[in-house]
Amino acid sequence: MPTIISNEKTSIEDAAKRGFYGAANSIFGKVGRIASEEVVIHLIRTKCVPILLYGLQALPLNKSHLASLDFVVNCFFMKLFKTTDMQVVKMCREHLDFVLPSLQLDRRRRSFVGSPVTTDLIKFVFA
Repeated sequence: MPTIISNEKTSIEDAAKRGFYGAANSIFGKVGRIASEEVVIHLIRTKCVPILLYGLQALPLNKSHLASLDFVVNCFFMKLFKTTDMQVVKMCREHLDFVLPSLQLDRRRRSFVGSPVTTDLIKFVFA
Protein backbone atom coordinates (compact mmCIF):
# COMPACT_ATOMS: atom_id res chain seq x y z
CA MET A 1 0.00 0.00 0.00
CA PRO A 2 1.44 3.41 -0.93
CA THR A 3 2.40 5.81 1.80
CA ILE A 4 0.61 9.14 1.95
CA ILE A 5 3.03 12.00 2.31
CA SER A 6 1.63 14.88 4.30
CA ASN A 7 3.91 17.51 2.85
CA GLU A 8 5.35 16.76 -0.57
CA LYS A 9 7.68 19.79 -0.51
CA THR A 10 9.30 18.56 2.68
CA SER A 11 9.94 15.10 1.26
CA ILE A 12 11.43 16.54 -1.93
CA GLU A 13 13.57 18.93 0.10
CA ASP A 14 14.72 16.09 2.37
CA ALA A 15 15.66 13.98 -0.66
CA ALA A 16 17.67 16.91 -2.04
CA LYS A 17 19.49 17.32 1.28
CA ARG A 18 20.23 13.59 1.47
CA GLY A 19 21.67 13.75 -2.05
CA PHE A 20 23.84 16.72 -1.14
CA TYR A 21 25.12 15.08 2.05
CA GLY A 22 25.87 11.83 0.22
CA ALA A 23 27.80 13.55 -2.56
CA ALA A 24 29.59 15.94 -0.20
CA ASN A 25 30.63 13.16 2.17
CA SER A 26 31.85 11.13 -0.79
CA ILE A 27 33.99 14.03 -2.00
CA PHE A 28 35.22 14.78 1.49
CA GLY A 29 36.01 11.10 2.03
CA LYS A 30 38.04 10.89 -1.17
CA VAL A 31 40.04 14.11 -0.97
CA GLY A 32 39.60 14.95 2.73
CA ARG A 33 42.43 17.06 4.05
CA ILE A 34 44.70 16.24 1.10
CA ALA A 35 43.18 18.84 -1.24
CA SER A 36 43.03 22.54 -0.48
CA GLU A 37 39.82 24.13 0.76
CA GLU A 38 39.45 25.87 -2.60
CA VAL A 39 39.46 22.55 -4.45
CA VAL A 40 36.93 21.02 -2.07
CA ILE A 41 34.66 24.07 -2.36
CA HIS A 42 34.90 23.95 -6.16
CA LEU A 43 33.88 20.29 -6.13
CA ILE A 44 31.00 21.02 -3.75
CA ARG A 45 29.87 23.96 -5.88
CA THR A 46 29.96 22.01 -9.15
CA LYS A 47 28.87 18.54 -8.04
CA CYS A 48 26.81 18.82 -4.85
CA VAL A 49 24.95 22.12 -5.02
CA PRO A 50 23.21 21.16 -8.30
CA ILE A 51 21.98 17.99 -6.56
CA LEU A 52 20.64 20.11 -3.70
CA LEU A 53 18.88 22.63 -5.95
CA TYR A 54 17.61 20.35 -8.72
CA GLY A 55 13.99 21.17 -9.50
CA LEU A 56 13.39 23.19 -6.34
CA GLN A 57 12.96 26.46 -8.22
CA ALA A 58 9.59 25.17 -9.44
CA LEU A 59 8.30 24.65 -5.89
CA PRO A 60 6.92 27.35 -3.60
CA LEU A 61 9.31 26.95 -0.65
CA ASN A 62 8.74 28.95 2.52
CA LYS A 63 11.41 30.63 4.65
CA SER A 64 11.96 27.61 6.87
CA HIS A 65 12.59 25.38 3.84
CA LEU A 66 15.09 27.88 2.46
CA ALA A 67 16.80 28.22 5.84
CA SER A 68 17.03 24.45 6.01
CA LEU A 69 18.82 24.36 2.63
CA ASP A 70 21.23 27.07 3.79
CA PHE A 71 21.89 25.11 6.97
CA VAL A 72 23.08 22.15 4.90
CA VAL A 73 25.76 24.29 3.27
CA ASN A 74 26.69 25.99 6.55
CA CYS A 75 27.16 22.58 8.19
CA PHE A 76 29.52 21.54 5.45
CA PHE A 77 31.54 24.74 5.87
CA MET A 78 31.69 24.08 9.62
CA LYS A 79 33.05 20.61 8.95
CA LEU A 80 35.54 21.77 6.32
CA PHE A 81 36.93 24.64 8.38
CA LYS A 82 36.60 22.87 11.76
CA THR A 83 34.53 25.61 13.39
CA THR A 84 31.14 26.15 14.95
CA ASP A 85 31.30 29.94 14.75
CA MET A 86 28.80 31.19 12.16
CA GLN A 87 30.76 34.43 11.71
CA VAL A 88 33.77 32.40 10.58
CA VAL A 89 31.56 30.36 8.26
CA LYS A 90 30.06 33.54 6.80
CA MET A 91 33.51 35.06 6.25
CA CYS A 92 34.73 31.88 4.56
CA ARG A 93 31.68 31.79 2.28
CA GLU A 94 32.19 35.43 1.34
CA HIS A 95 35.93 34.99 0.78
CA LEU A 96 35.32 31.95 -1.45
CA ASP A 97 32.37 33.66 -3.20
CA PHE A 98 30.00 30.85 -2.26
CA VAL A 99 26.35 31.84 -2.68
CA LEU A 100 23.84 30.29 -0.28
CA PRO A 101 21.25 27.94 -1.80
CA SER A 102 18.36 30.24 -0.85
CA LEU A 103 19.85 33.06 -2.94
CA GLN A 104 20.67 30.72 -5.82
CA LEU A 105 17.10 29.42 -5.80
CA ASP A 106 15.77 32.96 -5.90
CA ARG A 107 17.87 33.68 -9.00
CA ARG A 108 16.86 30.39 -10.63
CA ARG A 109 13.19 30.96 -9.83
CA ARG A 110 13.25 34.40 -11.45
CA SER A 111 14.97 32.89 -14.48
CA PHE A 112 12.48 29.99 -14.61
CA VAL A 113 9.41 32.20 -14.34
CA GLY A 114 10.71 34.73 -16.84
CA SER A 115 11.89 32.23 -19.46
CA PRO A 116 10.16 32.29 -22.87
CA VAL A 117 9.10 28.64 -22.56
CA THR A 118 7.37 29.26 -19.22
CA THR A 119 5.75 32.44 -20.50
CA ASP A 120 4.45 30.64 -23.61
CA LEU A 121 3.17 27.77 -21.46
CA ILE A 122 1.31 30.15 -19.16
CA LYS A 123 -0.25 31.90 -22.16
CA PHE A 124 -1.28 28.53 -23.61
CA VAL A 125 -2.79 27.22 -20.37
CA PHE A 126 -4.70 30.40 -19.51
CA ALA A 127 -5.70 31.40 -23.05
